[in-house]
Amino acid sequence: MKRRFLAPALLSLGVAMGSAGVQANNDALPRLLVIGTPGTQTGSFASTNGWAAIYQDQTDKAARIVPEDSEMQRYKRLTERRDITLSSVTAAEMRYQIEGIDGYASTKPVAQRMIWHHNDTPWGFVVSGDSDLETMEDLKSGDVKVAQGVFSPPMTTTVRKAMPAFLGLSPEEAEETFDYVPASSYVENCRSVVEGKADVAWCSPISSVLSEMEGAPGGIRWLPMDLDNQEGWEGFMEYSPMSIPAEITFGVSTAKGVDGLTSNFIYASPADADADFAYTLAKWFHESYDDYKGTHPLATRMSLDVFRDYMDRSSVPVHEGTVRYLKEIGEWTEEDEAANQASIEKMDRWIEARKAALEEARDKRIVPDADNEEFMAIFNRHTEGLEGFSSRL
Repeated sequence: MKRRFLAPALLSLGVAMGSAGVQANNDALPRLLVIGTPGTQTGSFASTNGWAAIYQDQTDKAARIVPEDSEMQRYKRLTERRDITLSSVTAAEMRYQIEGIDGYASTKPVAQRMIWHHNDTPWGFVVSGDSDLETMEDLKSGDVKVAQGVFSPPMTTTVRKAMPAFLGLSPEEAEETFDYVPASSYVENCRSVVEGKADVAWCSPISSVLSEMEGAPGGIRWLPMDLDNQEGWEGFMEYSPMSIPAEITFGVSTAKGVDGLTSNFIYASPADADADFAYTLAKWFHESYDDYKGTHPLATRMSLDVFRDYMDRSSVPVHEGTVRYLKEIGEWTEEDEAANQASIEKMDRWIEARKAALEEARDKRIVPDADNEEFMAIFNRHTEGLEGFSSRL
């Protein structure tokens, strides 16, 4: 009996002492913490607003959430303009940013680091409730309108390359099979299936816009991506190597129990972000978890346990300040150190190669653009043979 009552008391004392510790060292935190997220109707935006309110109360520091649907603009604001401190970004998107894939080829290459885990977002293909499409195979029937989120290169790649590969189609065959419908925002991309603009869209069931769609006349359904379809997943992962095939376990009710995948969102900063800042913020995320975990369902995915599990699969380097804190609490191993150093070295090779490509293009007065064949020839020569980023499954 005494132990049962004593443990919670000690836990409360520990949390209180931890919060005091953060308070005592919060000079390392900026006066205004600016966090960039996807748009206002995403789980990323909503959950960040949840913990930010607690953060302000406990640290006496201000926090501002900046919704930015354009992944490219959010990257530039983090790495070039530096008017946001953290970015809530998928590991898949970061891969594009670091390797200079598609539109990122001409952007300024900047090394990034993970400060903390945000959420393990489930994704899948959604259709209207009265759609004739019942399975992924049905997509090959022809005359299928597929929403294409032009605001995010990975989302474009998913529907133009990864999804066709899952179905055994080449990108060229996909062009003949599907009618792609451009969408300028995530919300537009998803809503297109209930508005009759598209037959299928690539969406996350945790987004508030999906709750709206689920309540629309006719509702929505999800097309199962059979986890036992090994050949299909091998094709899909060729274009989406940071994804993890998994059953959807949370989000709107229509998606639960459906086979899909998980794409992890992380809070990232430039690699040169102050180590004391990263340490103090990581400490706050951990020690204040019980205070903010109830602010949004996705906040429960910010626990140390979930972060710890993700690090076992992630190839994204962890910031040195976060590493210092994890070492301090005994949550950093020699294996973690070796994997992290390997990820840092891999990222550095990509950054240096891309810098060299941009410098050569500048010297030769060649416009750095993903659509410029001369530039891409230089780009490909400098990056040839570099190992790409992928999940450690």
